[in-house]
This record gives sequence, C-alpha cells and structure tokens, in this order.
Amino acid sequence: MSPVQGQTILVTGASSGIGLSLCELLLERGANVLGVTRRPSALPEEVFPIQADLTSHEDILAIFQSLGRIDALVNSAGVAHLARISDGNPADWEEMWRVNVAALALCSQLSLRHFPIQGGRIVNISSMSGHRVPPTGGFYSPTKFAVRAITDALRLELKASGSRVQVACVSPGFVDTPLLETYFMGREDTLKGIRAHMKMLEAVDVARCVLSILEAPSHVEIGDIQLRSADQP
Repeated sequence: MSPVQGQTILVTGASSGIGLSLCELLLERGANVLGVTRRPSALPEEVFPIQADLTSHEDILAIFQSLGRIDALVNSAGVAHLARISDGNPADWEEMWRVNVAALALCSQLSLRHFPIQGGRIVNISSMSGHRVPPTGGFYSPTKFAVRAITDALRLELKASGSRVQVACVSPGFVDTPLLETYFMGREDTLKGIRAHMKMLEAVDVARCVLSILEAPSHVEIGDIQLRSADQP
C-alpha cells in the first residue's frame, strides 16, 4: 500500500505537464487529489477541480477559504517566457513573478493551516535554472532562484516554530511539456533541433521524483532533487 493512499493532496497546475502526470500517479495510488487549474475540463475525472487563476490574489485566497484538511501541497504551476533582462517585455516578467513566485509563496503560506498536527509536505517544482543561469535564462531564471530561496526560508521558519511540515524542491532540466512551447515561441526551429538531438525528460519522470518525496517516511526530509536528461550538458 502506498503511503499516499487515502491522503488528500492539493496540486496546482494540475491540468498539464508535470502537474497532470503527478495527478495520474497519485490517483493510481489511491490518493484524493484536488487539482487547481484554469481549465477544469482538462483534469482527469477523478480529480476534484478547483478553478483559479494564480495571477489573481483573490482567486488564491478563494482556493483555501473552503478547503478542509490536506496532507500535501505540490506547487506545480509555472510560466516560462523568453524575456531577457536587457530588453524583455515587463508584462512577461510580471506574469512569471506572479505565478512562479508570488502564487507559490502565498499557496504555501495559506496551506499551513490545513495540515494535520503531525505534519505534511509542501513540494515546489523549481528548475535547474534556479541553480545556474543558462544563456537564455532571462527573467525566468531569477524566478526559479526565488523558488529555491522560498523553499529554504520556509523550511527554516517551520523548524523554528516547531512545525512538522516539511518543504522540498524538485529541480528538473529540460522537460518536454507545453511550457516549452511558450518558452520557445518564435524560436520553433531551435526547439525542433533540441528535440532532434536530446531525449528530454518527460513530465512523468519529474512526477515520480515528487512522488518519492511524498511517499518518504516522515523522518526523512528531502531538500532538493536535481535531475536532467542524460543528453543535457
């Protein structure tokens, strides 16, 4: 029996990519899955839909107002634009900051009152771009450095307060999800070339790493899992 069987797990960005793959793995293991998305129709039937726009502070507050107990939160929602610091579109910066950073931090804060006294887990989907800045990192990379810092800061705060909630990150390299289509918009030939020469990670590869954190014994605290394609430098 999986340790997540019967648990209630809240997943943001649940209708595509890593979030969707994770929902499917959790359902297979008997978890009760709550999926936050702007497109409830794209969720698996067994996932309880929560429609929300994570760029909206009010929508995020509404998610948690009627929420009961949860055993884990997975912050999987993310946005990636190729928006450079030198000449990028500030609107793209703003969207990435709102979803990748502000929404993740607020969901994490609001979730704390819904965990059982014996603890629970928060897992943040970060990126290898939060460990080093790639040549095309632009403003996306700073948002992922922020995710890593938020994860560490929250972990220290919780330990200082005596909370048993654990906080972890998963930091993948290139993952072949719809996020790439946005990131490589206008550079489709570049993406085609990458796919031709690299077997990228699949969403389920990352989802399995998240699951390994959620299924770990309560005395095992995992900080950050870094993974990349064997073909990626």
